[in-house]
Amino acid sequence: LTHSHTHPHTRSLIHSLTGSAATVDLAVKVAAAGVILHSPLASGLRVLKPDVKRTWCCDPFKNINKIRRLGHPTLIIHGTQDEIVPVQHGQMLADRCGGPVELLFIDGAGHNDVESYQSYFDGVTEFLLKRLG
Repeated sequence: LTHSHTHPHTRSLIHSLTGSAATVDLAVKVAAAGVILHSPLASGLRVLKPDVKRTWCCDPFKNINKIRRLGHPTLIIHGTQDEIVPVQHGQMLADRCGGPVELLFIDGAGHNDVESYQSYFDGVTEFLLKRLG
């Protein structure tokens, strides 16, 4: 998780390779030029029980509720063959994001190798250039 904010005119970017819940939680509280979510989960309970349609009080990671308050430009990256957090989580978050969102599905990528695909770096680079110039 990275966040740099040292001056009011500093452009910040929030990104996490691990811990999308912490990233979303921080991103709804601070100003940022953009947010990158890497294989994010919609909620912890939805990972364990894919048929869950609502958020329960016992769900520890409620990204699906918080992301509605996220007004920053957001890039959601997800591998189409993610065996840990199904790709549908990325789509659910994109559908509910409160700000402009770009969705990048990496064809054939799993949860632990999505960043090894060239299209991952191409998508991140394009997003960074647009947001940070």
